[in-house]
Amino acid sequence: MLKTIFSISGKPGLFKKVTQGQHLMIVESLTDQKRIPAYARDKVVSLGDISIYTNDEDVPLYKVLNNIREKENLQPVPMDTAKATPDELRNYFAEILPDFDREKVYPTDIKRLINWYNLLLSVGITSFDPEAEEGEIADETAEHEADEENKKMKDAKPRQTAAQKKTAAPKKSVSHSKQQPPAAGKMRQRTKQK
Repeated sequence: MLKTIFSISGKPGLFKKVTQGQHLMIVESLTDQKRIPAYARDKVVSLGDISIYTNDEDVPLYKVLNNIREKENLQPVPMDTAKATPDELRNYFAEILPDFDREKVYPTDIKRLINWYNLLLSVGITSFDPEAEEGEIADETAEHEADEENKKMKDAKPRQTAAQKKTAAPKKSVSHSKQQPPAAGKMRQRTKQK
């Protein structure tokens, strides 16, 4: 589920992917279901691609969210992140992920993570494991690829063979040297009528 949920830099909240075009992606806000475009220039990050720095190795976000879920028993985090001090945030996060890198993980990152967890719970997303998603994503991807292939086949023009190209009638060339532009001809007609 986290692979289809995105964070967009400069826009509050989380978004789910609706459709994707060539240079943009249409996303829908999880909070108010408004659809907005996310362009190629926007920094769009899937929650499935995020990991947290630790002293040993990076920990994927889904493991951190599962740790918060276990600690809070499927309840929202009661901490008010807007009023929490950096020390309170670090102490709380140390209970979730004891060996997180205190130099690379900033208090703003912890606030954002807690807010994301609370938002995901509020919209009914409680499973963060990617293993549960693998079958669903594979089915959706196969359906999407089949739809795209059918669309391409319908939109594709039949190709001409080399023999058909040679026998095609040559284009006529038109000489514009003696012809007057249409605007000039209209101007003359208007002046003669006066």
